[in-house]
Amino acid sequence: MLSHRAIWEALDSLADRHGLSASGLAKLAGLDATAFNPSKRVSKDGRERWPSTESIAKVLEATSENFDSLLSGGLNYSQSAAASRAVPLLGFAQAGSGGYFDAAGFPVGQGWDEVRFPGLGDGTAYALEVTGESMQPLYRDGDYIIVSPTEQLRRGDRVVARTQDGEVMAKILHRRTEKQIELHSINPDHPPRIFKPEEIDWIARILWASQ
Repeated sequence: MLSHRAIWEALDSLADRHGLSASGLAKLAGLDATAFNPSKRVSKDGRERWPSTESIAKVLEATSENFDSLLSGGLNYSQSAAASRAVPLLGFAQAGSGGYFDAAGFPVGQGWDEVRFPGLGDGTAYALEVTGESMQPLYRDGDYIIVSPTEQLRRGDRVVARTQDGEVMAKILHRRTEKQIELHSINPDHPPRIFKPEEIDWIARILWASQ
């Protein structure tokens, strides 16, 4: 199981292997020096905070390590021993057409492929395959985005949204009120999008990206 504790232990172990503190690792990756501090791992109300996919990607690039070597450093996780299961897989273009999701954004119907993903406890999660360049630099063509329709949404979450017109997009949830939903783009070349709630079919939180 890919737990909150395991991922932070993996980052601590990675820092130690390179002779760095958690702050030193963050600075090496071009992040704020406090990004990986213990105080940032749990919010004031006790909720667990996870490092972002973007932060981890920067750490791996800065240390010339890969995802497997990162996770193998966690005390509660190893890639070889981690349980994996097949999750439904669909391309972004297919996701915009009808018949693949119910009204709540859960995968249904035929035509889904499958991909195996380790350490995934959410039984409702599914994967979308990125196509094109609109989600760079965070997600590249061919990446798999692991999506959960049951996770609670909060401001700043990376999400996949589907409009009533069938447009499917990966965005950042900037603001959500009774009158409008504001989604910011991952790619700075694409402007924010503002919708009325009734224009959105469903929104699901991005849990992870398999790169």
